[in-house]
Amino acid sequence: MQIVVVGGCGHVGLPLSVSLASAGHIVTVFDINERSVDSVNNGIAPFWEPELNEALNLNVGKSLFASLDKSVISSAEIVIFIVGTPVDGHLNPDPNSVVRSVSEVANLLRDEQLVVLRSTVFPGVTARVERELNILGKKSKVVFCPERIAEGYAMKELRTLPQIIGARDSHSADRATLLFESLGIKTIRTSPEEAELAKLFTNTWRYIKFAAANQFWMMANDAGVDFENVREAICFEYPRADDLPGAGFAAGPCLFKDTMQLSAFSNNTFALGNSAMMVNEGLPLYLVERLASKYDLSALKIGILGMAFKGESDDNRSSLAYKLKRILQFKSDGVFTTDPYVKNDTELIDFDDVLKQSDVLIIAAPHKIYSEFVTDKPVYDIWNLRGLGSAV
Repeated sequence: MQIVVVGGCGHVGLPLSVSLASAGHIVTVFDINERSVDSVNNGIAPFWEPELNEALNLNVGKSLFASLDKSVISSAEIVIFIVGTPVDGHLNPDPNSVVRSVSEVANLLRDEQLVVLRSTVFPGVTARVERELNILGKKSKVVFCPERIAEGYAMKELRTLPQIIGARDSHSADRATLLFESLGIKTIRTSPEEAELAKLFTNTWRYIKFAAANQFWMMANDAGVDFENVREAICFEYPRADDLPGAGFAAGPCLFKDTMQLSAFSNNTFALGNSAMMVNEGLPLYLVERLASKYDLSALKIGILGMAFKGESDDNRSSLAYKLKRILQFKSDGVFTTDPYVKNDTELIDFDDVLKQSDVLIIAAPHKIYSEFVTDKPVYDIWNLRGLGSAV
């Protein structure tokens, strides 16, 4: 198939594009980021993802191309849009962002093309795109096929996780099914609205589970108990609790945003989601308050280890490590930050320098490199990465 991926140089689009090219399709990545497009065409992934760079090098210039020219859209059989629904500073989603993105290139769409919406969208956006294209006289069919990957596992999960096909008619469903089954995975068919909610429910469910663990961690701390010891006792050979996660910063570009989308969709009656947001977003402040009960923070320099939103990732979008940093910059005598993966933060310094200059250390991202270093300074490890407990 001839495929164009709009917005295809990012963490969602590029692994999909490379995987489809590896499956034998001719894939053109259209993106407005000139630096990323040049990087892809030179066989260098613009971000770190296991297996991605190797697969990119095998396909670039053969079955995979990147372009700044949106006219490539007209040559495709299938056009995949990697455009999500952002939330603003007031936590209100903008459901029109995807519609605008499709409308801006609608003149390039052809009637026989299949339009695939891939990123998480506000419920009803697929129907809005369908109506907009109909108003513009376009007969392109629209399906919603949400991405389900986790960063760090994208290339593997694109080849293993079942794909939801949200389609309005059987012919469109058949075409989308053929596309994704070429990756060697199973598919399940739903309506577009069911697929939209399935994606939001999935991310929100994870966010709520993390909030429960973080609330339990706070309660244990306040009682002078190490939550990790409690969790180990709960989960030991007890399958009904084996999905209880450990504590840690629950952030990134998806979980919080999608929970807020679901809250807006329910007319702000989603008390469980709102409570989860308060717990997870409040964790950095709680951590600082616990430290302040032990130390005179105004006399201490604090080192933050890891600024990515998750372990073994270079993605620092919406990372709560930065919220922690802002609070400590106000409360302490100074803050030093480091991360072995993040490249877009000019304030990061070397790990060894952070160890030397800091009085207290906090592991904010569970990179494996932080599991075994030696220091005589206090280390606070919410994640229990070092296996010494998570109490603060």
